[in-house]
Amino acid sequence: MIYQEPARWSYTFQTYSCMTRLKAQLEPLPEKLLKSQDPVQIFERSVYSDRYVFAKNQFEIGHLGEIEWTIYQDWHTFLVQEFGDRIALHGFLYLQASPEKCLERLHRRARAEEKDIRLEYLEQLHAQHENWLVNKSTEVHFENLRNAPVLVLDVNQDFEHNPSVQEELMRKVKTFIKKL
Repeated sequence: MIYQEPARWSYTFQTYSCMTRLKAQLEPLPEKLLKSQDPVQIFERSVYSDRYVFAKNQFEIGHLGEIEWTIYQDWHTFLVQEFGDRIALHGFLYLQASPEKCLERLHRRARAEEKDIRLEYLEQLHAQHENWLVNKSTEVHFENLRNAPVLVLDVNQDFEHNPSVQEELMRKVKTFIKKL
């Protein structure tokens, strides 16, 4: 629905997305992970990427109105502060790929709900990620987030079918996690 009528559904979609990401971050650690010496959880996205990439982008392209964006930021800030350490993240893995490569992979996946996604939209999301994670935007309101380490992984190469590229990426991730 968001791709068919973005101005109508952006606030609803971003609200729901943030809520599901918040629930995922608040889930208790699985028993198996609790028993490990150094439990690590990795999320595909977080309540922070929801705000500083996806919702922000919807506002900047005019699909979220000024009032909706203000309300979204207000309840987002409240929830992040309310849950505090329970949703704090220790670092970010940024899988950096060109928008063109993302579009190519999106077409290869062939998910029905993604068929109308355009290169322009992926370019916008890429710019938001770069602004937040690489350029360390001053718009980030949470100090722990501004100071969080970021591992930027170039994933333009085919890593899915290339074991040596997979191993190199995993080596970098393991080294990064050990430093956290």
